[in-house]
Amino acid sequence: MKAFNSRDGLGLKLLQKAGLSVAIITGRKARCVEWRMQNLGIDLLYQGIENKWETMQTLLARLGISADEAGYMGDDVVDLPVMNGCGFSATPADSHALAKRHARLISSQAGGHGAVREVCEFILDAQGKLDAALAPYLTVNRQ
Repeated sequence: MKAFNSRDGLGLKLLQKAGLSVAIITGRKARCVEWRMQNLGIDLLYQGIENKWETMQTLLARLGISADEAGYMGDDVVDLPVMNGCGFSATPADSHALAKRHARLISSQAGGHGAVREVCEFILDAQGKLDAALAPYLTVNRQ
């Protein structure tokens, strides 16, 4: 059984609305992940991946960006090559100790409990886009 956090999903949507590409690279393969990504409008989904760095390099070429311009969030040792290869890396609070040691940002939240949302907002804030991303939710339209 796999659960998804709605706050994390909104964070990913905020990144997309701000013009950032969002991709998922996972070693697992699950139909529920495919459905969730379809629901979020994320078409860059790579499942059943053994060599995540190789897949990341293919993705970077497809997007036309360098590894220094990319970010990656991982939670275990299998993610270290990509975390170390990208310009930005993050990990949830409950990650493996080595993932924490190699991450540039450690979320205060655990995986599946808002960690992705926290990182999404961090990225938007660092790019000066957070206020604009949240603005539609702070206004009331009383027509």
